[in-house]
Amino acid sequence: MFQFIMQNSEMIIRLFLALVLGIMIGAERLFVRKEAGMKTHALVSLGSALFVIISEMIAINYVGIGNFDPGRIASQVIVGIGFLGAGSIILQGSRLTGLTTAGGLWVTAGVGMAAGFGLYTLSVISAIFVLFVFVVVNFFEKPIRKISGDTEIPSN
Repeated sequence: MFQFIMQNSEMIIRLFLALVLGIMIGAERLFVRKEAGMKTHALVSLGSALFVIISEMIAINYVGIGNFDPGRIASQVIVGIGFLGAGSIILQGSRLTGLTTAGGLWVTAGVGMAAGFGLYTLSVISAIFVLFVFVVVNFFEKPIRKISGDTEIPSN
């Protein structure tokens, strides 16, 4: 078991970091009672890291093969998350909800991809910025909405 962990430590670190950062982002979403919480964000981030690692491993195994671009897997993560995000956007009467959730899922996929590529600093800084948007920007957004006459704060 120890030998397996040592031989695969870089991959384990990448996946674990993506998971933890996704959980952190999802925890904030759960705290403010949004539909997509810790599990959803954790899975999006972890899945993104997984697909990036798969892309890298395929590239290593198939080096030198013409017209082969393993980066296509990573690029398709972005498209797939777009469909997931679109499913979280709901029109309730004249109000559109779920946009922030969709954006959060999309950027969480990016956090996972960064962790998957081994860009640890980038993934951590990005997760911090996501949480900044969810917490701090939201703090400033509510009074602005009240001033503008939007008394009902939309559920994102």
